[in-house]
Amino acid sequence: MRLVIKNMVCGRCEMAVKNELDKLGVPFLDMRLGEVTLDRSLGEKEKRELSENLKNIGFELLDDKTSQTIERIKNLIVTLVHHEEARPKVNLSTYLAADLNQDYSALSNLFSENEGVTIERFFIAQKIERVKELLLYNELTLSEIAYQMHYSTVGHLSNQFKKTTGITPTQFKQSNEVKRKQIDEV
Repeated sequence: MRLVIKNMVCGRCEMAVKNELDKLGVPFLDMRLGEVTLDRSLGEKEKRELSENLKNIGFELLDDKTSQTIERIKNLIVTLVHHEEARPKVNLSTYLAADLNQDYSALSNLFSENEGVTIERFFIAQKIERVKELLLYNELTLSEIAYQMHYSTVGHLSNQFKKTTGITPTQFKQSNEVKRKQIDEV
């Protein structure tokens, strides 16, 4: 049985979900962002209890196919932007279509209709949040960040950053206010 879980976007999220499964004595075969594969089906009572427990800690079991597909798109993008050490330079539409085994235009329409934002806008927002994180670490130059995040130039990164946040990367770095968002809030 495969469970799709909304807001499960980081390693700590996986640990929290694992703890809830352990509390209920539900073994799992595999876990990755947004998904858990169980070795058996859950009874209605178990599923309801797990759903309530997950909801109490900020997650949600997704039952309908549309919500599951949208959550999978989000998790693939979050993984690509935030969790891939050696970020492959990939065409986003090809990456999503191949992983989900669906036509990208259908995925794009589904996502836009349900989220009120395009997949591309969501992807850019995630990239900008990652850039903010890298700027705050103060370990890489803006040129190195642009290269790591696959921007063609520093100017392209700076323009997209300003268009998204209203300030330049330098202004962000010099600001005393940290204006980052949690991954699940982007």
